[in-house]
Amino acid sequence: MNTTTSPLRRTRVESTLKPLQKGRQTKAAIVDAALGLATQIGIEGLSIGALAEVMQMSKSGVFAHFGSREELQISVVREYHTRFEDEVFAPAMHAARGLPRLRALFANWMKRTSVELDSGCIYISGAVEFDDRPGPVRDALASSVNTWLSAMRRAIQLSMDEGHLRGDLDAGQLAFEIHALILALHYEVRFLRRPDSVHRAQTAFDGIVERSLSARAVGESSPPPRKRTPTKVSV
Repeated sequence: MNTTTSPLRRTRVESTLKPLQKGRQTKAAIVDAALGLATQIGIEGLSIGALAEVMQMSKSGVFAHFGSREELQISVVREYHTRFEDEVFAPAMHAARGLPRLRALFANWMKRTSVELDSGCIYISGAVEFDDRPGPVRDALASSVNTWLSAMRRAIQLSMDEGHLRGDLDAGQLAFEIHALILALHYEVRFLRRPDSVHRAQTAFDGIVERSLSARAVGESSPPPRKRTPTKVSV
């Protein structure tokens, strides 16, 4: 049986794949531009017309890749979530299980947050825009945020399982407090313009960890007691 692909068949396959590849590349470029636009004007501000102008394309050309404004908005949410995972979650998986990984997750989150303090966070701005507006865009946003917070809770639970944090802790409560730090950080920097907010957020996280350490972890992190010099008693 001859399994060699004929030149004619290869030509036909290539002629089919090239438009598909070009289409995917164009769509990716549109989503990238839409994400940049959304950080400035919000997800709700996105429109096929505004994006067509940015991309120097026709409205029908942009519309053909998404079919609706809503699908465009959802694509932006998904792209933001993918980048968030690539920058925050994935690198932290190289850290050791338990507290080192939890610290890495927060450090990466802080690093990304510091970059977004000028442009804004889609998760936060999107929550303000869609908190009382049910629908697929809100669902996509909520699903992305819940996925991330679940990863944070798992990291906390692993820290408890590894004996780094106390076993009687409420992982959900700690995740809530850590999430609250990031929300407060955005508010303090972007709205109140307080320059020391990043330092305060890091200090608050360190405080949460310190008061949550297990007895074993506290002992391991404490310096060994100094040897006492016997006191001479004169007789």
